[in-house]
Formats: sequence, C-alpha cells, structure tokens
Amino acid sequence: MNATALMLSVLFGAIGMAYLAYGKKQGALTPALAGIGLCAFPWFISNTWGMILVGAALTAVPWLI
Repeated sequence: MNATALMLSVLFGAIGMAYLAYGKKQGALTPALAGIGLCAFPWFISNTWGMILVGAALTAVPWLI
C-alpha cells in the first residue's frame, strides 16, 4: 500500500463515518449502508484508481437514491 492509497482510505473512511452517523441519527438506511461500505471497501481494494472510482460511487449513492 502506498501513501496515496493510505490517504484515500482515511478520506473515504472519514466520509463513511459521517454518513453512518447521519444515517443512524436520521433513521435513514441508504446513508448508513453507504457509510458502512465506505469504511469497509479500502480493505478489499488496494489499487489507487479502483479506490477512487468505488469511493466516488459510494459517496454519490445517498445523493442519487
């Protein structure tokens, strides 16, 4: 894992924690699940571009649904 992937995983993890807290507070399932996904996916994807694409998609899910 390089420094870029590490920083991206920290960034998406922080966004995921915010989505999870928001979803739990509002009782909304979509942001909560997107938050869990954002916290968990860096464990499985180590490619920098793959991490950017999946992270951007999961970040956009609560806005699109």
